[in-house]
Amino acid sequence: MDNKLRVYINQRMKGSDPYSVILRTVASLLALYLFGKAYKNARGVRQTILRYLIQLARKIPAVQSKVKAETDKVALDMKKGLVVPGEAFHVIPSRGLGHDEVLRRMREMKVYDESKYGGGKMSGCIYLGDDAHTAFANEAYSLFSISNPLHTDAFPNVRKFETEVIKMTLSMMHGPDTGCGAMTSGGTESILMAVKAYRDFARDKKGIKSPELIVPITVHAAFDKACYYFNIKLIHIALSSTMQVDVRKVEQAITKNTIAIVGSAPNFPHGMIDDIQALGKIAKRHKIGLHVDACLGGFLLPWVLELPEYQGQLPFFDFRVEGVTSMSADTHKYGYTPKGTSVVLFHNSDLRNYMFFTAPDWTGGIYGSPTMAGSRPGGLIAAAWGSLVSLGRDSYLHYAREIMTTSRVMLQGIKTIPELNVIGNPLAMVIAFESKSVDVFKINAAMKKRGWHLSSLQNPNGLHICVTVKHVGKEHEFIADLKGSVQEIIDNPNAYKNSSAAMYGMATAIPDRSIVKEIISGALSTMLDV
Repeated sequence: MDNKLRVYINQRMKGSDPYSVILRTVASLLALYLFGKAYKNARGVRQTILRYLIQLARKIPAVQSKVKAETDKVALDMKKGLVVPGEAFHVIPSRGLGHDEVLRRMREMKVYDESKYGGGKMSGCIYLGDDAHTAFANEAYSLFSISNPLHTDAFPNVRKFETEVIKMTLSMMHGPDTGCGAMTSGGTESILMAVKAYRDFARDKKGIKSPELIVPITVHAAFDKACYYFNIKLIHIALSSTMQVDVRKVEQAITKNTIAIVGSAPNFPHGMIDDIQALGKIAKRHKIGLHVDACLGGFLLPWVLELPEYQGQLPFFDFRVEGVTSMSADTHKYGYTPKGTSVVLFHNSDLRNYMFFTAPDWTGGIYGSPTMAGSRPGGLIAAAWGSLVSLGRDSYLHYAREIMTTSRVMLQGIKTIPELNVIGNPLAMVIAFESKSVDVFKINAAMKKRGWHLSSLQNPNGLHICVTVKHVGKEHEFIADLKGSVQEIIDNPNAYKNSSAAMYGMATAIPDRSIVKEIISGALSTMLDV
């Protein structure tokens, strides 16, 4: 057979130029390689080839210099926008200014910052903003500002605060009697801890050495960070026509190395609640974990579910769903606590214990910590406990009703603007929209001129508003300003072409994402450098 094939090929290629044969072979292999990459890439063949050509071009010194010059320019423009008035300190002053003078200066700085966010028009970010509650939380923090839960013998009440915040959150999420958890510094750390627990559990109990985690493409980027840190293969699953994760594709992606699957309630980009009940059935069927990321809505959706007017409109997403083995929920969002606290919950301690870190042989003594940090700010834990207990169920239900009423008015208002399309069917407080005819990033710039700060999205390009208590009473103003912004761009398509909106739009369109990574790294460096 081999000999016949050899004779046939030699006869067919007789008289061919060897160089041409090699060139065609290389070109064919390259085409197959690019097609293979494109098949796996949702951006498609054209984008894959374009990205590959850009990567080749970037090896040219002149192109490298041009890219660096442009990324440096972006960082410089950003830095100009970050400069604040007042004296700068690059070394510790030889003589201290004293408490009164420093506080005077800081009060002036606070007034300056309030001019940026104080209008109550930011998407998310400031979830309550009530002066009386903020003053209360600040005092609660100050009472325990020197405390550290690492030293439970010295600060036993900080331990009380933490365990009770965990229990209150478990109760709100209908956790089982075996339920447990921990407090963290925020949603990202809660997610990191859950992912670490699944990885270590699977390694110890199932012998999985090449772990895989399956998530929706809309899941929070903290899962990308967790898998990057913990050397886990992250598998992103596309959305169904409902803009929820495609549960059929989730199940198809499960392998012997899968440690867990993830759903959002709701997700950050579009405010969609994934089909947690379907994911729970899949998790049980394959005997793997299911983490529900409720960092954003975890302290709002449970109360919405209790409001009579929303009965049956929102699906269960918590421990009432069989198959849910862990959850994350941020107290510092709709829990209305100071920034810097979140809760990660587990169905049982068998899983939670794999989150812990221990160093039994350290020369400094036997050491262990429940989460990433060693020392932690007990004041923030105290303020979180104080917020939950002082507000109570009645306040959380009241705020949930106000937020949902406001978001429904905004949703219906957006639907009346013909140039805008609502993404999916948002059931809660995040409303996302796109446009086929108007540049949404320029709309965002026009809204910013009117005092609004919306979140920019990509794939597809869009904007969203995360409705908070600060927006209550401003819903009609929002719709009027949005209509005005859309009309402004229609009347003047070249408006804001040199703004940050134009830069963001450019970044979303760059096929070679390594360039975008360089821009992001430059921006992060700018934020941290004087």
